[in-house]
Amino acid sequence: MIFTPLEFLLRWLAGLFSIALLGGGIYILHEWYEGDLISDKWLIAGSLMTLWAFVGFLPLLLFRRPGKDEPKAIRSQEVRKIPRPDGSEIHVEFYGPVDAQPIIFTHGWGPNSTVWYYAKKQLGDRFRLILWDLPGLGKSKKPQNEDYSIEKYASDLEAVLAMVGDKPAILLGHSMGGMIILTFCRLFSERLRDRVAGLVLVDTTYTNPLKTAILSRLLQALQKPLIEPLLHLTIWLSPLFWLISGLSYLNGSMHLTTEISGFTGRETRGQLNFSTILGLIAQPGILARGVLAMLRYDERATLPTVAVPTLVIAGHADIATVPAAHEYMSSHLPNAELKFLRPAGHMGLMERNEQFSAAVSSFTTACSCFKGLA
Repeated sequence: MIFTPLEFLLRWLAGLFSIALLGGGIYILHEWYEGDLISDKWLIAGSLMTLWAFVGFLPLLLFRRPGKDEPKAIRSQEVRKIPRPDGSEIHVEFYGPVDAQPIIFTHGWGPNSTVWYYAKKQLGDRFRLILWDLPGLGKSKKPQNEDYSIEKYASDLEAVLAMVGDKPAILLGHSMGGMIILTFCRLFSERLRDRVAGLVLVDTTYTNPLKTAILSRLLQALQKPLIEPLLHLTIWLSPLFWLISGLSYLNGSMHLTTEISGFTGRETRGQLNFSTILGLIAQPGILARGVLAMLRYDERATLPTVAVPTLVIAGHADIATVPAAHEYMSSHLPNAELKFLRPAGHMGLMERNEQFSAAVSSFTTACSCFKGLA
């Protein structure tokens, strides 16, 4: 799952629930065994709580509808590695015809490039897809200097763009991936003139994501006294948080946080489970450092300077980045089009994958024709 500040708080709540569930079940069973709790009802209650702690995700998934094509962690055989000055290494994968219009996909914070499962299948026959894992996630090596800033990743995106070839590319980013693209536009504005054909910004924001999420006033009030200390605590207790997250996955509470923050309830069984696993496998300490970087992000001044065509795509029910944020971006970008996916949340690229791919295909084709005429 995409690891936004909102998702981070939900993960902590799920973790506390998981500890209480397992601890409570074991405590009740112990007290029953010692004879302090006499009724067999306590035995049943303790047994059910303990069982729920380890297999609660099964009935939760069984009640979700199965999909005809469920996402899988498929990787390409065409791969390149880009070493970076900070000791990180970027894992880049290629799909589609070599001479086709290139699209560089930048995923959000938490998962890796396998999150583009549907886009690869639906767009790979007519476009050159370039997917990369953000350093520290997926198959890309983390930076040795612990730099997980958005500026660092914008510099990495510039390195990926440099290897594409002469044809101007479409830059597509989801969630934090879109934030990276906007920062790229500020740091490497000269690339927009000859190396970039257009931008696709998906369920992303232009400022601190706490300001553009649901309950933004409450989240901003909690940033300094609660959210930032919890992020630092997550870094210090990363192995423990990882273990608690594993318990949250087993009892199903992590699936619920994924659904609440990313979907609208219309996702398939496989989409929900796949997204939850993607959010589970990343190191919590790395995720926390990335979220801290998001809290310092602000590219409002960059928006009016982006001269290339831009498509803003958003789930109409996204609570991690509310629709008003996308409307603000599209109105302040000089040449922007706004498209809402319905019904969809923050993970509309999965939940409404065909609608998403059609929008990207239409926009990319239009940009290619414009560049060709130019």
